[in-house]
Amino acid sequence: MQSRETLLRRIPAVDEMLRRPAIEAWSKTHPHAVLVEAIRGVLAGLRERILAGEDLGPEDLDPAGLLPRVEARLIALLRPSLRRVLNATGVVVHTNLGRSPLPAEAVEAVRRIAEGYSNLEYDVARGERGKRFVHVEGLLRDLTGAEAATVVNNNAAAVLLVLNALAEGKEVIVSRGELIEIGGSFRIPDVMARSGARLREVGTTNKTRLADYEQAVGPDTALLLKVHTSNFAIVGFTEDVPVSDLAGLGRGRGIPVVHDLGSGSFVDLAQIGIGPEPTVGASLKSGADVVTFSGDKLLGGPQAGIILGKKALMEKIRRNPLARAVRIDKLTLAALEAVLRIYRDEPEGAVKKIPVLSMLTAAPADLKRRAQKLAEMIRKEGGDRASVSVQPEQSQAGGGALPLGNLPTWAASVLPADVSVSRVEALLRENDPPVIARVKEGCVLFDPRTLRDADFPDVARAVGRALGKTAAEAGR
Repeated sequence: MQSRETLLRRIPAVDEMLRRPAIEAWSKTHPHAVLVEAIRGVLAGLRERILAGEDLGPEDLDPAGLLPRVEARLIALLRPSLRRVLNATGVVVHTNLGRSPLPAEAVEAVRRIAEGYSNLEYDVARGERGKRFVHVEGLLRDLTGAEAATVVNNNAAAVLLVLNALAEGKEVIVSRGELIEIGGSFRIPDVMARSGARLREVGTTNKTRLADYEQAVGPDTALLLKVHTSNFAIVGFTEDVPVSDLAGLGRGRGIPVVHDLGSGSFVDLAQIGIGPEPTVGASLKSGADVVTFSGDKLLGGPQAGIILGKKALMEKIRRNPLARAVRIDKLTLAALEAVLRIYRDEPEGAVKKIPVLSMLTAAPADLKRRAQKLAEMIRKEGGDRASVSVQPEQSQAGGGALPLGNLPTWAASVLPADVSVSRVEALLRENDPPVIARVKEGCVLFDPRTLRDADFPDVARAVGRALGKTAAEAGR
């Protein structure tokens, strides 16, 4: 065993690596600084292994043998961190994969605004400073019947802003059964605490009655808060208070009612067999004074927090200093306006043009046909290295929406021959673009609900490469 000092001295120098013919060739087509960083990263890895006590052999320190690792690191450094992935999970609004894909109109709107200047906060007709929310306020009023509207960067920010503007230092009454936790361990009570409002819990986890709210109302009560449990469901011995009843209490006591819808939909999905999920318009018609919801869930738009409500309350919300801290940016605004225009201009076609709605409403027969097509393409790429079939499965809405709404689907199922299914799944994630699939009962599942037909060749080739690599690793 060689001493640590001897091994450290045998690590090639950066200059020595740069003189290798292969690296000299790469330097003609890749940024020099990135190439040097790749080399240094590989050499630093060797140094760490030696210092950790590994006994490296001559082949580990041979400059020629290090070239594949330098190349792999170079490719990784040049690849954007935020990149496209292929979602084969069947989870439509996948929070970790960016939630809602945008319709083509929204993508074009973002491109058009991003490449130059815009009238973001400029009133062209008057030649003076304008307000950014006006680009979508009229559309939101028309689509929902709200008196006024504004938008911020996400729904958690919307709730924070509303509570701070309307209830700072005062009490907000909410049912214990609605003190939800959203993604990333953020909880409604924590958001309320940051807003400066004081939480007043009423009822129990499974039962809250109107009388509970009535008894809790006091001189410090500023708001009655209704939180839609869009990411979970309590079933069985339960009772909650409808927005309409809460609104009646609020009117009688002069207390505004805020309804945090969470997901928020303009389309009554129950009419097509999905749900139940309250629509934004129904919440307002039920008497809610302020409604908040996300733009990138069931609406099918970009990440945004949308706030609708009574004009006097909305003015107070807009004037709050927090409104600037959480304001929406121009690219998100461009995408949101484009999505809202689809709802307004093509109400019957929105279900087909907005990807999230199209995926949610896909017919099982079409999904089966597409799964069969994908399975056949995978068979051609995978050869005899796996058994490929089509089987009935369940998709999910995802994104904290429709917790009871599992959707019947069909999936292409791949059962690898004599290799680990977890290894195949990992290699799919290493593909470019990465393919994110599900593993179930020893098979890798590919749900066409969340894939475009144009994605099928990439998925099939990725499966073929993964199976080929696992076979090579197993010596087959």
